[in-house]
Amino acid sequence: MAIDASSSQPYPPAPRGDDADVLHGVTVPDPYRALEDEDDAGTQAWSKSQRVLFDEYRAGWPARPAFAERLAQLLRAGSVGTPVWRGDRVFHTRRTPDQEHAVLLTVDPDGTERALVDPVALDPSGATTLDGWQPSKEGGLLAYQLSEGGTEESVLRVLDVATGEVVDGPIDRARYSPVAWLPGGEAFYYVRRLPKGSVPAGEDQFHRRVYLHRLGTDPAGDVEIFGAGKDKTNYYGVSVSRDGRWLTVSAAQGTAPRNDVWIADLGGDGADAADPAAPRLRPVVVGQDAKTGLHVGRDGRLYVWTDLDAPRGRLAVTDPTTPEPEHWRDLLPEDPDAVLEDFALLDGAELDAPVLLASRTRHAVSEVTAHALATGEALHSLELPGIGSAGGLSERPEGGHEAWIAYTDHTVPVRILHYDARSRTVSTWADPPGLVDVPAVRSQQVVYRSKDGTEVRMVIVSPAGQADGPRPAVLYGYGGFNIALTPSYSASILAWVEAGGVWAVANLRGGSEEGEEWHRAGMREHKQNVFDDFAAAAEYLVAEGWTTHEQLAIFGGSNGGLLVGAALTQRPDLYRAVICSAPLLDMVRYEKFGLGESWNDEYGTAADPVELGWLLGYSPYHHVRDGVDYPSVLFTVFDGDSRVDTLHARKMAAALQAATSGDPATRPILLRAEANVGHGARAVSRTVDLSADQLGFVAAQLGLGVR
Repeated sequence: MAIDASSSQPYPPAPRGDDADVLHGVTVPDPYRALEDEDDAGTQAWSKSQRVLFDEYRAGWPARPAFAERLAQLLRAGSVGTPVWRGDRVFHTRRTPDQEHAVLLTVDPDGTERALVDPVALDPSGATTLDGWQPSKEGGLLAYQLSEGGTEESVLRVLDVATGEVVDGPIDRARYSPVAWLPGGEAFYYVRRLPKGSVPAGEDQFHRRVYLHRLGTDPAGDVEIFGAGKDKTNYYGVSVSRDGRWLTVSAAQGTAPRNDVWIADLGGDGADAADPAAPRLRPVVVGQDAKTGLHVGRDGRLYVWTDLDAPRGRLAVTDPTTPEPEHWRDLLPEDPDAVLEDFALLDGAELDAPVLLASRTRHAVSEVTAHALATGEALHSLELPGIGSAGGLSERPEGGHEAWIAYTDHTVPVRILHYDARSRTVSTWADPPGLVDVPAVRSQQVVYRSKDGTEVRMVIVSPAGQADGPRPAVLYGYGGFNIALTPSYSASILAWVEAGGVWAVANLRGGSEEGEEWHRAGMREHKQNVFDDFAAAAEYLVAEGWTTHEQLAIFGGSNGGLLVGAALTQRPDLYRAVICSAPLLDMVRYEKFGLGESWNDEYGTAADPVELGWLLGYSPYHHVRDGVDYPSVLFTVFDGDSRVDTLHARKMAAALQAATSGDPATRPILLRAEANVGHGARAVSRTVDLSADQLGFVAAQLGLGVR
């Protein structure tokens, strides 16, 4: 039954207590702590009532069915992934218009295409996802990782590419592990957590190690080669050069914007041959406040991507036998206005001279350039289809003259481009398999000033060929973890704009749009800058006539959920509605749940009295005030989320429902909880349902009808 707009529907009563923490002499109330335990009978009863309430409101959103239909149509474009070559064999993913998940395919040397891993064939419910995959150097074996129910708890297996049979595994506790094959396909390095029971209680998600696994052996006997004695939150990267000689290992404490890197020579003959199970790792960059990535090319040079002394990134070269920074020579110096994202080496014998491709983002818009590999001298720019995002540069591992690039923009689903260094031409290698009727939209980038005068960029997508004027608008942001928001195909954006709305994406501090300095200007003690940038974006949209306060909604997920949580508590007058998805909201206790302890370099820790002050300064849950007419809010959470615990949204929803002075009939505070799905990948039908609910909610709040 739909809610009567004239009624004043009471919210389900939440268990409220007098819980509080005393931290560094500061008393921090936590009245809804009982809702942290999702298995508690009281929490379950409250959650069930919230589901009933949400369903009642959803029945009264007139635009939702039309949005669901249009979203499904726009997602029928399907998807295609960048190819990975092994000799004459290619691996890539593709999702056809009617598939729920992308399928991993291989094309045999004779041109026969076969499915290797189809998540829906393995689990018709659609709750199983393919988290990662890596073929062996020769292409005869494939390591792949699957997880169930959205948990992202990847289980690693190996299959024989020729037969499709699983020949090794399962190896559990291998969440998103890199896989670095040794030549011959008999062994690989990978990352695995220590087993439960061997680590302190509550730390099962941490304590990773790098191991060497030999096919056909029990993983319990895998040799640990790195990680003992390091920080428990460390993430590790591992790779082996094409010729098998060089092993590189990286370590980053949680999501800190810095890492340490080592290199080991696995070469040698006879008695001098190195033991892969006991590599002698040599420090390259250790203890520096910078990120560094290592790649040994087919030419024997060590290529070093780094932001050491270069916040926007640079590419240096050296000999792998002298890998330390004092031996580096810049091949691509830092560009003062563009961020170096990726590179590819094209050094086939058929070329007059080897070519280096470089992918950069300039104010969040991609560009790809070609250079002389020997010197870095600029040769020419690649012509891209539009103003969009290009990434995932791929080359043939044995060398050649070709590269593949993924491209997308606001109206173009991801397509794969092909670059031929001989002719300097760009063509389309693969389009997504489905044809869709994409609406005409206008996309423009604007510059506005934040509270402290900093210039911030924002992209505004609006209906093409229609008169300007205040329209229902959605403002989206993220602002954290060095993640850039660049132009990309979005069914939600297109469906909203086609219906007559405006969608704006703000490139806030905390992201990587302007390099590492931009990131650090929005983290730790500077986090308030992100919220100020976002509020200034909203004020710009109103001042420039794009929308009004009563027609403006804000949207963010994960760290972006924290963003909109802070926005609605700091400036409730600016917004009419809020979509807050998979959010962090209790910033005093966030480290105690999920992967929270991995993020304290980004936010700070409540264990430190100064950093507690940062967190309490904006923690949304702790800034809910009684009697405030808060915007309407839709929280969306996922029960399989193993990154951000759903308790954040439960506690915040309860606090807002109790505190708001707004009429629940017109400014409701709602909680949408979804089972058997997590923080990341999901089936297409689930994406449609979630997005239709979100768009239906804001359309009802902002008065947008669907034609």
